[in-house]
Amino acid sequence: MLTKFETKSNRVKGLSFHSKRPWILASLHSGVIQLWDYRMGTLIDKFDEHDGPVRGVHFHKSQPLFVSGGDDYKIKVWNYKMHRCLFTLLGHLDYIRTVHFHHEYPWVVSASDDQTIRIWNWQSRTCISVLTGHNHYVMCASFHPKEDLVVSASLDQTIRVWDISALKKKTVSPADDLLRLSQMNTDLFGGVDAVVKYVLEGHDRGVNWAAFHPTLPLIVSGADDRQVKLWRMNETKAWEVDTLRGHMNNVSSVMFHAKQDIIVSNSEDKSIRVWDVTKRTGIQTFRREHDRFWILASHPEINLLAAGHDSGMIVFKLERERPAFVVSGDSVFYTKDRFLRFYEFSTQRDTQVVPIRRAGAGGLNQSPKTLSYSPTENAVLLCTDVDGGSYELYFIPKDSIGRGDMQDAKRGVGGSALFVARNRFAVLDKVHNQILVKNLKNEVVKKSPLPVATDAIFYAGTGNLLCRAEDRVIIFDLQQRIILGDLQTPFVKYVVWSNDMESVALLSKHAIIIASKKLVHQCTLHETIRVSGNTIFCLDRDGKNRAVVIDATEYVFKLSLLRKRFDHVMSMIRNSQLCGQAMIAYLQQKGFPEVALHFVKDERTRFNLALESGNIQIAVASATAIDEKDHWYRLGVEALRQGNAGIVEYAYQRTKNFERLSFLYLITGNLEKLSKMLKIAEVKNDVMGQFHNALYLGDVRERVKILENAGHLPLAYITASLHGLQDVTERLAAELGDNGPSQPEGKTPTLLRPPTPVMCGGDWPLLRVMRGIFEGGLDNIGRGVPDEDDEAVDGDWGEELDMVDVDGLQNGDVTAVLEDGEVPEENDEEGGWELEDLELPPEAETPKASVNARSSVFVAPTPGMPVSQIWTQKSSLAAEHAAAGNFDTAMRLLNRQLGIRNFAPLRSLFLDLHAGSHSYLRAFSSAPVISLAVEKGWNESASPNVRLPPALVFNFSQLEEKLKAGYKATTSGKFTEALRLFISILHTIPLIVVETRREVDEVKELIIIVKEYVLGLQMELKRRELKDNPVRQQELAAYFTHCNLQMPHLRLALQKAVTICYNAKNLATAANFARRLLETNPTVENQAKTARQVLAAAERNMTDSSQLNYDFRNPFVICGATYVPIYRGQKDVSCPYCSSRFVTSQEGQICTVCDLAVVGADASGLLCSPSQIR
Repeated sequence: MLTKFETKSNRVKGLSFHSKRPWILASLHSGVIQLWDYRMGTLIDKFDEHDGPVRGVHFHKSQPLFVSGGDDYKIKVWNYKMHRCLFTLLGHLDYIRTVHFHHEYPWVVSASDDQTIRIWNWQSRTCISVLTGHNHYVMCASFHPKEDLVVSASLDQTIRVWDISALKKKTVSPADDLLRLSQMNTDLFGGVDAVVKYVLEGHDRGVNWAAFHPTLPLIVSGADDRQVKLWRMNETKAWEVDTLRGHMNNVSSVMFHAKQDIIVSNSEDKSIRVWDVTKRTGIQTFRREHDRFWILASHPEINLLAAGHDSGMIVFKLERERPAFVVSGDSVFYTKDRFLRFYEFSTQRDTQVVPIRRAGAGGLNQSPKTLSYSPTENAVLLCTDVDGGSYELYFIPKDSIGRGDMQDAKRGVGGSALFVARNRFAVLDKVHNQILVKNLKNEVVKKSPLPVATDAIFYAGTGNLLCRAEDRVIIFDLQQRIILGDLQTPFVKYVVWSNDMESVALLSKHAIIIASKKLVHQCTLHETIRVSGNTIFCLDRDGKNRAVVIDATEYVFKLSLLRKRFDHVMSMIRNSQLCGQAMIAYLQQKGFPEVALHFVKDERTRFNLALESGNIQIAVASATAIDEKDHWYRLGVEALRQGNAGIVEYAYQRTKNFERLSFLYLITGNLEKLSKMLKIAEVKNDVMGQFHNALYLGDVRERVKILENAGHLPLAYITASLHGLQDVTERLAAELGDNGPSQPEGKTPTLLRPPTPVMCGGDWPLLRVMRGIFEGGLDNIGRGVPDEDDEAVDGDWGEELDMVDVDGLQNGDVTAVLEDGEVPEENDEEGGWELEDLELPPEAETPKASVNARSSVFVAPTPGMPVSQIWTQKSSLAAEHAAAGNFDTAMRLLNRQLGIRNFAPLRSLFLDLHAGSHSYLRAFSSAPVISLAVEKGWNESASPNVRLPPALVFNFSQLEEKLKAGYKATTSGKFTEALRLFISILHTIPLIVVETRREVDEVKELIIIVKEYVLGLQMELKRRELKDNPVRQQELAAYFTHCNLQMPHLRLALQKAVTICYNAKNLATAANFARRLLETNPTVENQAKTARQVLAAAERNMTDSSQLNYDFRNPFVICGATYVPIYRGQKDVSCPYCSSRFVTSQEGQICTVCDLAVVGADASGLLCSPSQIR
C-alpha cells in the first residue's frame, strides 16, 4: 500500500472523491464534514450544520455540489463554492446511512434506518420515489454507473436490485410530472416507479454494503457474517458466484477496483483486504493497530482509494503505477503488460521487444521499478521489489526489435541494479551495505563496501555511483573507493543528469535540488505540489506514449532574465503576450520591478513597483492619481531614503503631516519654513506643535510666550530667568508673588540649541537610481523598426522611466514634475548604446573616452555572496554554522550528530561564536556599521577569492585549562565550583573544531573523562543533601568510588566511603573500601594508617548493620538520573553525546549528566574536524 495522505480526526463514516480536483470529503461521527486537499495535505473547508453523526456523503460529478445524510434524519445539498448548505430534504423517519448522486439525472438516492430507500430530485427539491420492501435498516443504496438500476443492502440479510426505468421515462416526459403531486400519496407504499428486480439471499447476518461492478454484470456484498460474496446477474435472474472468507469481524464496506480485477473490502477487524476476482483468493491484507474500518471510496478517474476508520482516514494506492523506463538517444525503453517495449520519438513508432516474466504468484507491486540500459551490449536490467528487491538481466536481439521469444533472464537479489560501464553493472547489497560489480554473465567481479548506509543507488557517470542515504547523497568512485561529493538533501526519489554530465537534478517529494557533478549545491526549488523544445514526450500511468505540446514562452523569458540575455528579454516583451499577476509577481520577486512596471496599468500596482524599483517619478504620478494618505506617506519614506527632500516635503504637505514637515525643515536647515510652521501651529491652536517649532528654531522668547499663554507661569518664569530675559522674569515674578519657584542649587544650566544641519537647503546627496537595464534598448524601440505599436510602447517604456532627471528638483519645484508629466529627453541617441555597454566582458579595460554622457551615474557593484553563507555551504560542523549566524542549521546538525534537543545551555556559546567571528567597522556617522568576517589563519598574502573557515573563540587548549582547574577544585573539595567547570567543558565540546584525527580522538577521550567527574560530583553533592538517610548516603559514597577518577581523587573518595561506612557500623563494606585504598599505595601516611586501623577493627567483627544496594563483586555502571547500579546483563540506554548510561525508563528524557542530549536518541556521532569529512 502506498499511503498518499492521512488525517487524524473523529471517526470517519462517509468518504467521497471529487472527480476532477484533488479533493476528498470526509463525514465524521462528530457531525462535521471535512473537505481535504489530499495532494497538498491541507484542510480546505469544514461544514457542520448536521446534528449528530453524518454517515453518508457524495460529490456531484459535474456541478459544484455535494450531498450529505446524517442521524438528524436530514439530507443536505451543499454548494462548496458558496461554502453553504443550499437546502435540506426532509422525509426520512430515522438515521440516513448513505446518499448517492445519479451520474446523469438530477437525482439523489438515500438509504435509511426507516427501512426505505428514497429517490429525490435535487432540482425540484422533492422526493420522487420511495422504495419499500426491506424489513430492517437499509445500510446502503447506490445507482448503477450505466444502467437504470439501484442496489441496496439491508440488515434483513438481503441485497435488492431495483429497476428504475419507469422513473426515468416519467422524468423524460415532463407533462406527467404535474400528476406527481396527486400520485405522491398512492406511491408512498409500493409505487410503480421502481420495482424489485432481484432479491439476493445468501448472507447469514445483516448485509452492510453492496456495490455494482463498473462494467460487468457483477455485484459484491459484505456482511456481519464476516463474508464477502460475489453475485452475477442477467436479464432474468441473479445468483451467488462465490464467497470470500478471511475477515475476522463484520465487513463494513466492499467494492470492485475500477482498473484491475480485484475486490477491496474493509472491516471492523481493523484490516483492509484485497481479493483476486478471477482466482477468488486473498492477495494482500493491510492492518491498523487500534482502528476499525468503516467506509471505502474509490476515485472515479484515477487509481486512488480511501478508507475511513476510528481515528481518521487514509488515501492510498494499492501499487506503484509509474512504468519503469530509460531514455537512450532518440528512443525510450519502457515496460508495459509484461513486455519490454521500445518507442522512437522521431517516427513515433512503438514496438514490443521482449516478454518479461512476472515473478511470484499474482500479487501487487511486482512490476519493474527501474530500468537500466547498456546501448553497446544491448542489455537491459529490470529491478523489482519482489523478494525484498531483485533484478533480471535481458539481452535484446539486434535483429528482432519485434515480438521476441521468452528469454530465460539472468536473475539476482539486490536493492537496486544499474549499468556502471559498457559490460559491468552494480548491484546494491543492503544486508552487508556493499556494492557487487557483476559482468554480463551475472558473475561477481568485485565487491566494494559503502561508506554510508545506502538504501538506493543511481547512475553518476562511468564507474561512479550516486548513493542515497536517509538525509544525504554521495558520489562514490567504485575504482578508488572514495567519496567524490557529499550533499545534505531531503529524501531523493529521482535523479536526472544534464546531457554534459556536469549538473545533476535531485528530485524529492517537494523539492528539486540542482548540484554540480561533485555535488556542490547550486540551488533548491521548493514545490508544494508533488514534483513532477515545445513538445514533451511522456508515459502516462497506463504506459501509453503521449506527446504534449507546451508554450515555452514563459520559461524562455525567465531563463533569458536569469542568464542576463537582455536582448532576448526585450524582443519577447515587444512581441509576446506575457502578462498576468504571476509574471508580475515573478519579476518583482527576482528583483526586476522596473520590468514588471511596464506590464501594469493598475495605478496601485504601478505605485508599488515604482517604489520598489526606486522610480520616484512614476511613484509621484501614481500617488497623485490614487491620492490616498497611505500612498503619500510611503512615497515620502522612499523619497527620504533617496534623499529627495523636495518630494518628501511635497508628500508631507499632501498628507498635512505637520510634525514630520517641521522635523524635515529642521534637518535640512530651512529656518524660514520652520518659522512658517510655527505660525501654522499658532493658527491651528496646536500648543504642542508651537512649542516644538519654537524648540527647533531655538527661539526662547517664543517658548516663554507659549508657556505663559498656556497658563504654565512657573515654567515660563524658570525658562525666562535661566536664559537671562530680565524684563520678562521681573513681570512674571510680580504675577506669581510668593508662589515663584526656586531654581535648583548647585546645577549649572546648559543652553539647549537645535543641531546644525549637515546640509542647508536643497536635496541631500541623492541616491542615484540606475536607469533600468532595459531602458537603453527600449528607448530605441520606435526608431528604425516600423512597428504598429511603436508609439504605445515608447510612451510606456522610454520616457516615464527617465528617473535621473528627477534628481535635479529643488524644494518647491515639486509641482513641475506633476504638471509636465514627462521630462523631455536629451540623450535619446545614446539610449541604444546602453545595452552594448552591459555586454562588454567585465575584465576588458574600458578607455575613459568611451564613457557616455550618463557616466556620472554611480553603478553599484553587484553584491557577492556573504562570507557567512560560504561558511555554511562548505561545512557540516555545527560550530561554523553558529559562527556564521545560522543557528537553526547548527541546531539541526547537533541534533542529528549528537541527539541534542535542549539548546538553552548553548545559547550564550552560540552568541559568543557569532560575535567572535565577526568584527565591525564604523565607516562614517550616517552610514551603517560594516560587518567583517574574521577568518581562521588569514594573512596578507591570502587570495581575496578563497574563503577560509571562521575563526572560533573556543579551542581545545582552553578546555584543557578548564580541566586542570576542575581537578584543582575537586582536590580542594570545592565540588560545586568543580561541577560547574566540568559541565561547561561538556557544553563547549560540541562547538569545538580541531584539525587532525589525533585531536578528534583526544576530544572524544575528554568527553568520557569529564562525564565521569560530572556524574561522581553530582552524586557526592546529592549525598551531602541527605542528612537523615544513612543507607542512601553510604550507597552514593560507594558509587562515587566506581567513577573513573584521577588517582588522588579516587583515594579521597575511598577514604570518604571508609569513614561513612565505618561510622554507620557497616564494617564489612568499610573493610572492602579500606582494602581498595591500600591497593592504590597512598602517598599520604594518614590515609594508609586509617585504612589499616579499619581493616584491623573489621577483622574482629566482619558484619554489616544495614543492607546496601551495592555488590562490588558484580560489575556495574551507574544510572546518571536515578543513581542506582545497572549490573552486567541488565538492559540500559545511553546518552548519544556523553555516553552516560541510564535505566530504560529514562529513554526519551534529557540526559541529566550533559543536560543536552535525549537519552536513547539515534545520532551519527561527534563531528568536530574537517578531517572527519574528507
